This record gives sequence, structure tokens and C-alpha cells, in this order.
Amino acid sequence: MSKEIEICVLSTLADISAQVWDACACPEDGRPIAPFTTHRFLSALEVSGSVGTGTGWMPRHITAFADDQLIAAAPAYTKSHSQGEYVFDHSWADAYTRAGGQYYPKLQLTVPFTPATGRRFLTRAGYEEIGQSALAQGAVQLAAENQLSSLHITFCTAEEAEIGKRFGLMHRLGQQFHWVNDGYANFDAFMASLSSRKRKNLRRERAQAQDFGGSIHTLTGDQITADHLAAFWHFYQDTGARKWGTPYLTREFFDIALDTLRYDMLLVMAERDGNWVAGALNFIGADTLFGRYWGCIEDHPALHFEVCYYRAIDYAIAHGIGRVEAGAQGGHKLARGYMPVTTHSLHWINDKGFRNAVAEFLEQERAAVDEDIEVMTSYGPFKRG
Repeated sequence: MSKEIEICVLSTLADISAQVWDACACPEDGRPIAPFTTHRFLSALEVSGSVGTGTGWMPRHITAFADDQLIAAAPAYTKSHSQGEYVFDHSWADAYTRAGGQYYPKLQLTVPFTPATGRRFLTRAGYEEIGQSALAQGAVQLAAENQLSSLHITFCTAEEAEIGKRFGLMHRLGQQFHWVNDGYANFDAFMASLSSRKRKNLRRERAQAQDFGGSIHTLTGDQITADHLAAFWHFYQDTGARKWGTPYLTREFFDIALDTLRYDMLLVMAERDGNWVAGALNFIGADTLFGRYWGCIEDHPALHFEVCYYRAIDYAIAHGIGRVEAGAQGGHKLARGYMPVTTHSLHWINDKGFRNAVAEFLEQERAAVDEDIEVMTSYGPFKRG
């Protein structure tokens, strides 16, 4: 195997074929472990204008070639702000600026607007070690040579976090809530694992949600139509306007998704009097269901919990999926069977003095995250023992 590695930076995924990129992004047979790093998903972001000029997300995808063959790739962006990342570094940016530095632009290896754990060092089968090394070193070199303030690799896997630490990258812990399928035969079997009080609360919420006066539909693949996504766009607009001011995904993203991503999507839609009133969009991985967006145009008690959380559990059990990731934040998920887990990111700061200060902060933060997860786990809804 050749040791001569050539690093190239792509300003658009249009410069590489889906077949070549996906040989690294999803070398596994069948459904990808996670769909977010596939050529079709990342291209949909670019073609729809959700990333690119005017968004603060400029594609700078890092690729590694050996003997003219792509052996590794990483979705990467130069950022002019810290929005849409879910691993918050606003305080770092403020401190860096107060010290007289220029924090932006920075380099981000991630999937935009997607707080879902997944591989960030994408490698062709058989090239894992050399490919991961090339990408980690190439990302640092790219940031340094372009005089960028920093490099951030967010929502990487635990394995990648260990790899990054070996190359001197700083490790940061975060926390999310995930539901884990313990081989449940059905939702009732999951309920049986809960304490009696929590079980009673869940039954009450599910019954309350069913009283909204309509029906709930679970859709994927060819079951998803343009009308469904047009309705969901309105839900997404409402949620995005309230949470972020301006929604990250454009309307065109959903049009493209209907053509290229419908088999990656699970859409749960609530219908009342012939109108779609609420919905949740999930993406399907090989063994994980990723909850992404929720929205509504009518408020009904407990409908959010049913559409977002309980229907996701129903689908995971029915299809033998091992985990449901419910997205960023949300302590309310704990009472519904979603338990706290650690998430990982890697960071490099160009300025040595600031890098040392951040490293000290991260050490204290990791201890706090570990303690927080331990405490929250003790308050979980499952039966003791």
C-alpha cells in the first residue's frame, strides 16, 4: 500500500462523484450507519443553498488520495459564526476577540445543523488507520496554513475522539438523551421496564395525545409525498423562527430530499379534519433512528411527546433498531425513557496561550459533564435493580 498521501480540498461536492465519496462515507453494505455524511445528504445542503455563500457555512471538504484513489474524506466548512453547531463556543469567541484576536473564520468538521454522533473521518475499507491519520493532520494543517483561529470536529465518535487526542487535539464532552432498545418485543414490554409511577405517566400522555381529534401517520420511502413535505415545511418554519430566528434549511432542501432522501427519512405526521397539524422528521440509520425536527400549527396536550418520542420508539422496536437519538438538549426526555449519554468533539486552537486556557476549561467541563450524567441517570424512569 502506498504511503504517499495527497490532500485536496473541495469547495463543492459536485467535484466528486457520489460513488467515490460514498465508498468512504458508507463502505458498509446496505443502509448507512448514518445518512448525514452521504453524498446525497451533503449535496442536498449545498444545492439547496442551505450552506454556501451568505450562510456562514462555506464547504471546504478535505479529501485524501493514494495512488489516485480516494481513501478518506471529511465534510468540512469554514465558518464565519457559531450558529447551527450545537457544541457551543460563543464564550471562546468572545474571549478571543476581547484578547485582540479574530476568532472567525474557523474550520469545522461536522454535518451542518445536525447534532448527531457519527464518523467525521470517513475512510475506505482497509484504509482506516492511514486515512484517519491523514485527515486529522490535514485538518490541522489546513487551519494553520490559512491562519484560521481554530479547528472543531463536532459530534465525532468516541473512537475518533481517542484518535484525535493522539494527534494533540483537545477533547470535549457533551451530553444528549438517547433511548436504547433492550430487545423489547413491543411498546408494552418497554413500559414494563419502567417504575410504576413513570409507567402511569406515559400511559396518560399517550392517551391524552390520542384525544387531539385526529390520526397519526408514520411514513417513509414512497409513502412520503410532496404534500407531506410542504406541510412539514410550515411546521419547520414555525419552530425555526422561534428557536433560531431564521430556519437553517431552505424550502428547496425539502424538495431535493423528496427525490434523493425519502428512503432515509421517517416522517410522523398528525392529521386533523383533513389538515396536517403537526409532524416530526427523523432519519434512519443502520441501527439508529435520528430525531431531527418537530413543528406544529396547532397546540394539543402531549402531542409533541407522542409524535417525537413515543412513535420513534414504536418504529425502532418494530424494525429492530437499537437506538433512538432524540437530538440536542431536553431534560424532559429523561422521564420518557431517553437516558443521558456522552457526546464527543475535538478542538485545536492556533494561539498557544489561548489553547492552554481552553484545555484547562475543558478538563473542568469534562468532570462536570460526567457528574451531571451520573446524577441524571440516578433519576431515570426505569425500575431499580
